[in-house]
Amino acid sequence: MIELISPTRCIECNLCVKVCPTNVFDEVRGGVPVIARQEDCQTCYQCEIHCPVDAMYVAPEAEVSVAVDENELIASGLLGSYRKEIGWGKGRERGSKFDTTYLVTRQFRG
Repeated sequence: MIELISPTRCIECNLCVKVCPTNVFDEVRGGVPVIARQEDCQTCYQCEIHCPVDAMYVAPEAEVSVAVDENELIASGLLGSYRKEIGWGKGRERGSKFDTTYLVTRQFRG
């Protein structure tokens, strides 16, 4: 379930608003998007994956909201960790088993 949009990292691009399949977020002109319908979150990680600045945290507990602290998430390396794990985004390590470029390339090159 989506638990955090970091106000210190967010660049207000609203990609999270656009990619969310269940319309969990509300766009705020000139501000950080708002988690408006948290209970509708399907824990699909699309918001966290598409966030270009690792400002999102989706907790893996799909149906239970958990209290999170941004500083603790940063210190533990969890803020943006899913995106890093799958190798998504500029500057990310390629070759992860979840990296679609790697999977497609391997399929055609053998």
